[in-house]
Amino acid sequence: MLSDVRAILHLTWPLLIGQLAAIAFAVIDTSMVGRFSAQDLAALGLGGSIYVSIYVALFGILAALSPIAGNLFGAKRLPEIGEVVRQSAWLSLALAALGMVVLYFPEPLLRLSDAPPVLAERATGYLRILSFGLPASLAFRIYGGVSTAIGRPRFVMGVQIVALLVKIPANYWLIFGGLGVPALGGLGCALASTAINWIEAVLGMILLARGQPYRPLAIFARFSWPDARQLGELLRLGLPMGLSYLIEVTSYTFMAIFITRFGTPTLAAHQIAGNVGAVLYMTPLSIGIATATLVAQALGAGQRDRARTISRHGILLAGAIGLGYATLVTATRHGIAGAYTNDATVAHTAAGLLLIVAAYHCFDAVQATTSFVLRSYRVTVVPTVIYAVALWGVGLGGGYAMGFDTLGVLPVWLTGANGFWIANTASLAVAAAMLVLYLRVVVRR
Repeated sequence: MLSDVRAILHLTWPLLIGQLAAIAFAVIDTSMVGRFSAQDLAALGLGGSIYVSIYVALFGILAALSPIAGNLFGAKRLPEIGEVVRQSAWLSLALAALGMVVLYFPEPLLRLSDAPPVLAERATGYLRILSFGLPASLAFRIYGGVSTAIGRPRFVMGVQIVALLVKIPANYWLIFGGLGVPALGGLGCALASTAINWIEAVLGMILLARGQPYRPLAIFARFSWPDARQLGELLRLGLPMGLSYLIEVTSYTFMAIFITRFGTPTLAAHQIAGNVGAVLYMTPLSIGIATATLVAQALGAGQRDRARTISRHGILLAGAIGLGYATLVTATRHGIAGAYTNDATVAHTAAGLLLIVAAYHCFDAVQATTSFVLRSYRVTVVPTVIYAVALWGVGLGGGYAMGFDTLGVLPVWLTGANGFWIANTASLAVAAAMLVLYLRVVVRR
């Protein structure tokens, strides 16, 4: 077991640093905009939840590149990885065009929130700016996917750290103004993010073209037109993966939309709780990607017993660390909330939600790692059905019933934002249990 844990952690730590650098974008945005105004923070929470839903669904489709490339790397069929990357680039262009249209015209989605006109207007402006950075974000994800599949996550980490170092001063300048630029609030962080997305994409493409580890892959050895067979394989894996990502994220997105009805302070507190949950998620996400990479490589090399043991040890590791994080958040919740906002009402509400986030994270760690392992086995349809039943049925449906107390029987502490978060926690518990049981079936099969 120790050798497997060491191998997983060897890949996990650069993935985690890179993911933390990426999620730091959202943390910095939330913290800086929260100190600019509660109204802008609420617009950031509403607009950001819609953007993440669209982006993650599209990225989820492209994520099919990683298990395919990992299998090919394990089988030592390196030039075939280059062709898969070229076909993924065509797919990303089509997905980016679709996503840009949805983000530039978000009014149908915003109408679901019943948000005040000023809040909806600010969220619309935020989304329209981010739409121009979407193609670059997807291009960078191709670079990240192939790098991780061949066991080179440190290159991705380096680019993400550079991006973060640029993001901090750019954010401060554009949000609060200076040097002839007016204070833009939430729109300023969207401008900074869009510019940095393009910087990341350019750096990623340069490394793919010139980096020594990528030369055996022959990515730029020749030009390839879209190939129906290869695109079909990517979509066969990617569409269920993208849908599962969409289900997972929209369960949170619609939480934000419905919680908008409880008022700006509650929505701002929800944004803080969600932001902390997203930061915590980076560790099981990194462990899941690292475990899945090793499993995919082992399967490509025909080492099925090794793939099975790595899967088990990765899930146990993620669960143990998740429990430790939950304990830490419970003990420090008031300090965490106070670090995000000066508004006493928002901080008090957020501290209460963070108690639920602690339990939420324990189940999130297990289900996330298990789902990544299943993708390495190229199993995607059943996990998507599990997500739909658990997250949309138990989480979102149950959250609506509890949050708005549709039956009129719940105590106050189980309603409102608390109700949505408690139901979402229960949904992750159901998803984790079902995914682990299904993985046992897949491995035995």
